[in-house]
Amino acid sequence: MRFMKKTSVWASRLAGWGLLTLLVLTVSAQAAERRHGLTACRLAGVPNEVWCGVVDRPLDSNRPQGKRIEVHFAVVPALARNRKRDPVFFFAGGPGQSAIDLAGPVSRMLSRVGYRRDLVFIDQRGTGRSAPLRCPDDAPGRPLAEIASTEAAIAQLLVCREALQKLPHGDLRQYTTTQAVEDAEAVRVVLEADYVNVIGVSYGTRVALEYLRLKPQVVRRVVIDGVAPADMALPVSVSADNQAALDAEIKACAAEPRCRDRFPTLQADWQALLAGLPRAVSVAHPVTGVVEKVSFTRDAVLGMVRAPLYSPVLASALPQAITDAARGRFEPLVGLSSVNAGNRRGQIAAGMHFSVVCSEDASHMAQSKDTPGADFGVSFAKVYKLVCADWPTSPVADAFYTLPEAAAATLLLSGGVDPVTPPRHGERVAAALGSRARHVVVPQAGHGVLAIACMRDAVLKFIDAVNDAEALKVDVDCARAVPRPSAFLSVSESPK
Repeated sequence: MRFMKKTSVWASRLAGWGLLTLLVLTVSAQAAERRHGLTACRLAGVPNEVWCGVVDRPLDSNRPQGKRIEVHFAVVPALARNRKRDPVFFFAGGPGQSAIDLAGPVSRMLSRVGYRRDLVFIDQRGTGRSAPLRCPDDAPGRPLAEIASTEAAIAQLLVCREALQKLPHGDLRQYTTTQAVEDAEAVRVVLEADYVNVIGVSYGTRVALEYLRLKPQVVRRVVIDGVAPADMALPVSVSADNQAALDAEIKACAAEPRCRDRFPTLQADWQALLAGLPRAVSVAHPVTGVVEKVSFTRDAVLGMVRAPLYSPVLASALPQAITDAARGRFEPLVGLSSVNAGNRRGQIAAGMHFSVVCSEDASHMAQSKDTPGADFGVSFAKVYKLVCADWPTSPVADAFYTLPEAAAATLLLSGGVDPVTPPRHGERVAAALGSRARHVVVPQAGHGVLAIACMRDAVLKFIDAVNDAEALKVDVDCARAVPRPSAFLSVSESPK
């Protein structure tokens, strides 16, 4: 966790208040600390002081007297004097992201929600500071030959697994979604909150749904963005979903005159690129700028194309990047896939990621009815089969894969061109949740709808509504007309 010094803005606000007010606030803060056992702390990207806390939890819930772990959480306090007593719990994606590391950008994104309600960020067990299961960080300047090698990635994971198992908290079977929900419930108890509102993104939607299933009596509202239900069998479903997103991008180019004129053979170029793999090329490293010789395999190119599909803005550059790669110039495609290199906020704790997916998804891969994408095939699933074959897993109850009718108003958000959690998953979940669920699809959005400005206001109204019926009536269609970004055309080759 990165700590920040007091900002001048916060200091000037304190200086402008009267002494009595300052004393009252100080006493109130101290009382809150005593009541909850929290400590004042600073988080990167959060301008004001927040509260940090820890709950002591059994590593194995079936052995409460056995080994213990600490689950860390942070509370970004509501700014309103008369704050609401039901906080908002935020569950991060991955699986493997640290929620606390995302507190800065997420608290800004949810600033209106956070004005009247505390925002609570829990580092799920295995992430952040909660018994982390991190593999050695991928250095942004790592040679491209290593980055592009599936075999090297699998070998590194197996070495990492062995190292993780030697940790005091290295029983990799104890990091399932259900256990994470029990940890979150312990946080709720510490905060003395009778009810919580839950917001989950990507894999965090699975945590939110499990919380709703296990603890319906304490969940007031649910917002899930990029729905990843327990029954999706991620390693298999992602192939069909990636394929649909790429096909939509190619189709959109054909429908846009500027793109069609510039890339009239885009589909053929894409197929020619795949047919010519593996291919040895010289390419400048997107971080170091050093020209390296590397052989790109089909799996490597599919991975490079998959990454920008998450964001329509980045995907708009794929026609240019694919066309260039088909002609032997791979810099644009490599650069697109490396846009977030070195961004630690979004990094995944690989050990926790595979502990979740190997226990919850891999066991259901054989039952999946998804047909692999024509281009993406089974390359993604192959990696998980190899890694999960010897990864310690925990039996998952059949009930985990069920979705009872929702006991609280639930808002499901899907991006129409999302390459990993598209609307088909949200539709299935909404139907199972019943009358208290509402599914909203933003046709031209990618992975993540909450980032669209008007959706933040809609979510505020949904959470603020006095009852479920009023919440479900809130107008959440504001983003439906958001257009798809126009195709990127390089300046030197753009039509005049």
